[in-house]
This record gives sequence, C-alpha cells and structure tokens, in this order.
Amino acid sequence: MGSIRVVRRRPGFGGTLLAVLFFCASLTPSLLPRTWEYQGVMGAVTAILGYAVGASVGAAGRAVISYRLSERWRRNAWQLLIGTSTGLVAVSLWYSHDWQRDLRALMGMDTRISWFPPVILAVSAVLFTVFLVVARLVRLGGRRLIDWLDRYVNAYVGHAIGILVIALLVAVFANDVLFSGFVNAMSDVSSVTNLTTRPGLKRPASPLLSGGPGSLVSWESLGREGRNFTGTATTPAQLTAFSGKRAAQPIRVYVGLGATASPEQQAALAVRELQRSGAFERPVLAVLGTTGTGWVDQHIAESLEYMYNGDSAMVAMQYSYLPSWVSFLVDKRKAAVAGRALFDAVRARWATLPVAHRPLLVVAGESLGSYELENAFRDLPDLAAKADGALFVGPPNANHIWDELTFHRDPGSPVWRPIYQQGRTARFAQYPADLARPKGPWQHPHVVYLQNASDPVVWWSPRLLYHRPAWLEAPRGPDVNPQMNWFPLVTFWQVLVDMSTALSVPPEHGHRYGANIADGWAAVAAPAGWTQADTQRLRAVLSGS
Repeated sequence: MGSIRVVRRRPGFGGTLLAVLFFCASLTPSLLPRTWEYQGVMGAVTAILGYAVGASVGAAGRAVISYRLSERWRRNAWQLLIGTSTGLVAVSLWYSHDWQRDLRALMGMDTRISWFPPVILAVSAVLFTVFLVVARLVRLGGRRLIDWLDRYVNAYVGHAIGILVIALLVAVFANDVLFSGFVNAMSDVSSVTNLTTRPGLKRPASPLLSGGPGSLVSWESLGREGRNFTGTATTPAQLTAFSGKRAAQPIRVYVGLGATASPEQQAALAVRELQRSGAFERPVLAVLGTTGTGWVDQHIAESLEYMYNGDSAMVAMQYSYLPSWVSFLVDKRKAAVAGRALFDAVRARWATLPVAHRPLLVVAGESLGSYELENAFRDLPDLAAKADGALFVGPPNANHIWDELTFHRDPGSPVWRPIYQQGRTARFAQYPADLARPKGPWQHPHVVYLQNASDPVVWWSPRLLYHRPAWLEAPRGPDVNPQMNWFPLVTFWQVLVDMSTALSVPPEHGHRYGANIADGWAAVAAPAGWTQADTQRLRAVLSGS
C-alpha cells in the first residue's frame, strides 16, 4: 500500500503551483512561431521542471519549519490554487494564441490556428502525467533502497547513500542509456543515409568536379551530401544564360569522411584534387565549411559561381554524417579540427604561388560550417591576415570570433546588429542595407556575418538557463516579438525548440537567409565590373531556386 501511495498520491502544493506557472511561462512568445506539437511537448517538459523545483522547495521548507496548516486551511488553499490555476491557464492559452498569430503575421505565415490551444493543453497534460509517474517510480525505488540500507547503517548515512546511488543511477541512465543510445541510433541511421544518393542525381561528367572522370576522389566515397554538392554544380549553360557570355565549368572539390583515415589526410587529398583540377589557376578559390551531415548551402556555392561566370573553384570536406544539432553536441571538436586542417593545407599550397598569380582566397560557411571555418583562425586579425575575405551565415553562439566581436561591440550598437571597431573589417547584416552601415571606410579584406535577429541557431546558449540575454534588451531586432520575455529555465527550452523549426519560416527570418547570400558575397569578393544591378539579378535567380 505504501508503494501505491507514493505513485498515486495527489500532487504536492508547491510542485503544482510552480508547474502551472512554468507551463504558463512556456506559452509566452519566443523567437519563432511554434507548432502545436512542439508547444505541447515543451509545455509538459517545462511544467515538470517547475514541479521538480516547487516540490524540492516544499520538501526543504517542511524539513525546516515544523508548523503545519490545519486541514481546513489546506483545503481552502487547494481550492484557491485550483481556481486560480484554471483561470491563469485559460488566460495564458488565450494570449498565447494571439501572440503566436501576431508572430506568424509578422513573418508572413498562416495565422489560422484557433484550434491550437485545446490541443496544446491536452498534449501537455498527458505528457506531464507520464513524466510525473516516471519520476515517482524513481522516487519509489529510492525509498525502498533507503529502507533496505537503514537495516545495516545509521539512518542519516543510509539516506545519504541512497540519494547518491539513485542520483548516480539516474545520471548514468540519462547519459549512457538515453543520450548515448539516441546518439548511436542517430549515427546508425545517418551512416546508412550517407550511403544513399538523391534520386535522379548522376555522377558528374566533367573532370573538374570531384567524383567525375579522372578525379582522385571516387563518387562512392563522397557521401550523400558530397554527391549532392558536386553532382549539382551550376552548369556553363546556366551561367551563360545569366551573364550573356561564354561561361567556364566551375570547379567543385569535395572529400568525404570515408576517403581517408584522418582530417589531415583528407585535407592533403583535397589539395591534390585542387591541383589536378587547376583550381589554383582560377581567379577565386573558396574554402567552404560543412554542417554535420557534410551539407553545403547551394546558395553559397552558386552565388560565387554566378558572380565569376563559372571561373571559380571551391573545396569542402566532410567530418561527420550526423545531423548538425547532434554533431554540435558530440562532434564539435571534429568540426574545428577539420576546419583548421583544410584551410591550413589549402593556404600552404596557395602561398607557394607567385603573389601575382594567387587566386583570391576566401572562406565561407553556414551554421556549423561557419564554426568549422572560424576555428581555422585565432581571431579577427589572424583571419584578415590569412584570408582575402569571409562570409559566415547564421553563426552559432559558440563561434569564438563572433563572440569576441559581439561582446566588444561599439557602445550603442545592439547585439543583434553589432558594430565592431566602426565596421572597419567585419560587418553584420540581416538585410542588404545593413552592409552599408556604418558609413566609415571598410578596409579589405571584408568579413561579413549574415544573422537574422530571430535566428535561434545564433542566439541559443546554455546561459539562457540562468541569464537574461542582451538580444531581449531594447531596441530589439526587427522580427523579434516585443512581447517575448526571459524566464529562467523556460526561455532555454523555448529557444531550443525554436531551433527545430528554424527552417520552417520565410527567408530573412529564423535560419533562412535565401537571396541575401548574394549580397554577402558581393560585399566580400565581387569580381571587377560587378554591379548592384547584377546582385539584384542574382537575387532573383537564388529566390527562384
């Protein structure tokens, strides 16, 4: 019977109070609109966190304060709590509906979501109940362990040992079973996916593309994203149609994860492939960062190819086949090592060329790819000294150069559009016009960061657990909901969930950068004669692709 009471007893007062408050806080707006599924899961997770905090505070209070309210007062308190909580949840769901609708309207999305509130409440209630039962089963196991220990040791010692053992078991289960099991499952699925090829994609016919005739890198070793990268290179016909002039075949070099045994060997193979294809004889050579799966944003590659009418070369290297967010958790060091190895190897070969015959050496990367390439440099001066320009798109909060520039931004500039040293080397933009600010000189090489104020990839950080972020201070970014606020624990989960939907919004919001990449490249590495009108025509091409 004691075991049944532990599992079936009614929720505690403190836990219930904090669970309701945390749930209501989870309904407040964050950076991006949320689907009902994500909001339901997040509401349940946030509520159980609140329950844990409230239950812990209540237990500590009962241990310190011996006074107990009478049964009548406890009953009245519960009636007041239930009535107040019901009204608070109803009002929060109502306001949440309006907040989400306003945010969707701000981003040009469907606002017909009147059915969201009841479904969100149902999903959250069911999941919260499941979480609570699981937590109580763990508590039941702890009690039984402590009762058994009390037979052999002092009660205080038995309680301490029991709590430590249960905490250790929960931690081991969470890390070694749940997390590791999840990562292993994702690795298995991703490794199989890496062997596949997009339907209709064929091996390149040009020897200037990795995997094609004469390539030092086999088509099979490129991996899925490598095959996508080289197999979809912009064709001379497409480039000629854009420029009106005879176009060259762009060079795309890619080395997959399975090609060699180490990042250094991959980088050396990439350099040999660049030499074989004549990449060092082109006017521009771009070293590109990849995301966890090895993906390269086609807009980054295509923009440069259109700008140079195909007389360009680029190289990328795969370091993982896990999805980016998983790779960020477990493979982040691999990304840094790969970025340094690839850039250093390419630059070493580039430096042996006569100065007058060196191509423009630029770097670019999106998301985790920007993290990979940033780690090839110590700081901004090192980047400016070794490369002829850089384009970083949607940089994660962990990027060390980005963090340095943002933290030491000029006074008065907001964190979502910082100005660093009057914009002499690096500039930040959400819209093309941002690249013209400030009005002062922009020295070469140019470093451009494209970052949307509503991009959760840029703003998510573990610090959100306990620290109010600067991007919520006034003035806020142009697409950040003015109703959004910061709550300990809650905002951390909100922005984390936003990351899962960051690509489900229109361009210039979330993690969608679209045609703005054309303006970024035009600022970093525009060829002679390139005009603003050309950039607008390129934007139209990218918007239609």
